[in-house]
Amino acid sequence: MTVSCLAGALRSLTLAQPALLSSQAVTRTKLGSLVPSIVGQCRGFLTTAPLDQNRTYWKQREKYTTRPIGMKKTGGRDHSGRVRTHGIGGGHKQRYRMIDFQRLHYEADKEDQPFEEKVVEVRYDPCRSADIALVAGGSRKRWIIATENMQVGDIIKTSGVIGRMAVSGKEGDAYPLGALPVGTLVNNLEIQPGKGSEYIRAAGTSGVLLRKVNGTAIVQLPSKQQVQVLETCMVTVGRVSNIDHNKRIIGKIKPLPPMKSYVNVPSISAK
Repeated sequence: MTVSCLAGALRSLTLAQPALLSSQAVTRTKLGSLVPSIVGQCRGFLTTAPLDQNRTYWKQREKYTTRPIGMKKTGGRDHSGRVRTHGIGGGHKQRYRMIDFQRLHYEADKEDQPFEEKVVEVRYDPCRSADIALVAGGSRKRWIIATENMQVGDIIKTSGVIGRMAVSGKEGDAYPLGALPVGTLVNNLEIQPGKGSEYIRAAGTSGVLLRKVNGTAIVQLPSKQQVQVLETCMVTVGRVSNIDHNKRIIGKIKPLPPMKSYVNVPSISAK
């Protein structure tokens, strides 16, 4: 009798267990459907989130200003916060100064007229190898790339007129290529008229005006490559400043070993 009762109890347990397992499976499926959504919501906190501070808004500034603009260090990271360039980090805090690469930039109501500007300041720029100069003329100030011998108080001239005779411009003046004589040292070369200088802007560099052919000019770049552009493209006369930039010492080098002599020089006592 007791054996039959125990057997019935065991049958009831085995029949009730699948129902329990099925209920557990339902709850597990419900939790499984909720977990991905929770993880998806928290995924931005678990991984590297987009960093708004790494977006270079200072590069997208349209209104010109001579005041230094604050720059935020990126640490080699892009807008998503991931490291794209390794080995970048630290360094001195820098501020960006907007350079007006378009020398032929007329003021309002003064178009097609040559104008002069006075050099107010020549200083070091942490964002480029060449020195920069603050020039003032009329009702405006602007930063430009300084030439080799540019000093405070100099008067520089900018003209867009191409005359019948070539103009022997002094260092720092800006003229179209068609207005300068062949053989002139130039820098800050425009590729398209009115777009602003794109070539020959590094420290100590200069190009040479080789020849003028049918409304165009051929200029030899510092790399000895020759480019042909329209003669209305603007250039600056002279050489870019900071000519000793390539002579700077970076780090420490080991001294050279002593000279080895493979020649048997007879001694004085042998004579």
